[in-house]
Amino acid sequence: MRLIFMGTPDFAVPTLNALVDAGHDVVAVYSQPPRPANRGKKLTPSAVHACAEELGLEVRTPVSLKGAEEQEAFAALNADAAIVAAYGLLLPQPILDAPKHGCLNVHGSLLPRWRGAAPVQRAILAGDAETGVMVMQMEAGLDTGPVRATARTLIDHKTAGELTEELAHLGAGLMAEVLADIDGHPAIAQPEEGATYARKIDKSEARLDFQQIAEVVEQQIRAFNPVPGAFFEFEGERYRILAADIVETAGESGAVVDDRLTIACATGAIRPKIIQRAGKPAMPLADFLRGNKIPARTILA
Repeated sequence: MRLIFMGTPDFAVPTLNALVDAGHDVVAVYSQPPRPANRGKKLTPSAVHACAEELGLEVRTPVSLKGAEEQEAFAALNADAAIVAAYGLLLPQPILDAPKHGCLNVHGSLLPRWRGAAPVQRAILAGDAETGVMVMQMEAGLDTGPVRATARTLIDHKTAGELTEELAHLGAGLMAEVLADIDGHPAIAQPEEGATYARKIDKSEARLDFQQIAEVVEQQIRAFNPVPGAFFEFEGERYRILAADIVETAGESGAVVDDRLTIACATGAIRPKIIQRAGKPAMPLADFLRGNKIPARTILA
């Protein structure tokens, strides 16, 4: 098929590679414009932009698709379909209508649950047992379009990073399957019930709330690994917890209850497995404790 690809972060890269590997003609790749990154704030292309250039594909990085000129340039590509994966820009109706088969989106949740920008993190935070990825026929509403294919996976104790990577590869395979037989994957309307909204993650949400039960605190840790990183503060410094065990012990919420940095929650406690002091590398708890002391009975916030 003659395809346009639209994506920006690492999540979208496996789908782009799958389209090329399947022999489709990717006539253009749309991605978010390069952004300042790292300490030098040098303009850096997105993961999809970099991948597309390595593959020798044309890359377009418009700031918006609302203008008639951009819409005409898109339509002029005469694509059979546009494949979208975490692109990050609103697609106006003329864009949705331009390709022969419209725009197909790879979305990382079991729609209609977790429509929106952060479905992976929200599923973990909510304690969902499973999630998945869907190929959806896009329409004007936010992730409301009919679904052509679904793949499911258990969340278990996966971090947001691990789950995102798994869903990215599941979605890439699913999209390749749909494009190989698009008529054999009819678009089926989403159910009316069960819709939830996965709003964008705010960095303030990453502050650990030890007034919650230990299970919820541990979910918060996994949901914000690798970014923005769930944290507490001690003596004016920020400490990120990247992995933790749930421990059956008791104490005042937020209190360090022993010399192994076990932190009491509303019920139960968590004990970090991997921790990172601001400006330092992440390390296992045993290594951290050799050079950092947070005394028992300290109250953390």
